Amino acid sequence: MNDESGEKPSTIPPKAYENPDFLHSRDARAIRILAEYQEPLSRFEHYDIDDTIVFMGSARIKSPEDAATMVAAAERGEGDKQAAARAERMSIYYEAARGLAFRLTEWSKGLGEDKRRFVVCTGGGPGIMEAANRGASEAKGMNIGLTISLPFEKFENPYVSRELNVMFHYFFMRKFWFTYPAKAVVLFPGGFGTLDELFEILTLVQTQKIKKRLPVVLFGHEFWDRVIDMDALIEFGTISPDDIDLFYRTDSIDDAYDHITRELTAHGLDEPGVAL
Repeated sequence: MNDESGEKPSTIPPKAYENPDFLHSRDARAIRILAEYQEPLSRFEHYDIDDTIVFMGSARIKSPEDAATMVAAAERGEGDKQAAARAERMSIYYEAARGLAFRLTEWSKGLGEDKRRFVVCTGGGPGIMEAANRGASEAKGMNIGLTISLPFEKFENPYVSRELNVMFHYFFMRKFWFTYPAKAVVLFPGGFGTLDELFEILTLVQTQKIKKRLPVVLFGHEFWDRVIDMDALIEFGTISPDDIDLFYRTDSIDDAYDHITRELTAHGLDEPGVAL
């Protein structure tokens, strides 16, 4: 049968790597997983990125500007006053992530390395992730967003470096790229995703699946001390007292900055994280 132009349709089949039906099929899952390993690696190598500092935390935490808008709307009777007050209170963590990312980016740029070291990396979303990417961008540093495709949630983080905005389908491949090049991890208040990432990282360090020195900072005593009762875990014997040393808690940008830079200077400079 001829098409509307009068020409016979082609009978030449597509090449396997150009066949969308195959590439999106169950049989090609291994190829898609490999692509989510190889494609980010090629970007990091192209832009001479050796390792990262990962920022994690809630996507729901508002910037001070957005929180102020919510408060003003609530005062006009156009919003939930309780939710607005909470957003205003929690916005201190947005500013802390922004300020810490700014300072760490300036510090890393001053190292004089041939390659980019200790690049700020986030999950590429709003909230704490946006704050950290924003701080790094304001320090004129390249920064990474490891974004995940979600069926019912659309967002835009304009501060991620366009060249390093990576979209994932598989959570476990995204987690790999959070952890493998990381030389430090900072966790701000967050929900299920942040807690999942925290405990996976602590498990990998505790079991020495991660052998490199990896400082883990929990930012915000009020949140972390209430949400995770580490003393109870020790009391029930499910973790060892020494496991408390796997992370560092603070409320201070200065303290977090000093701890991370001290650790990276002592243990991270001679051990690039991405090269295979």
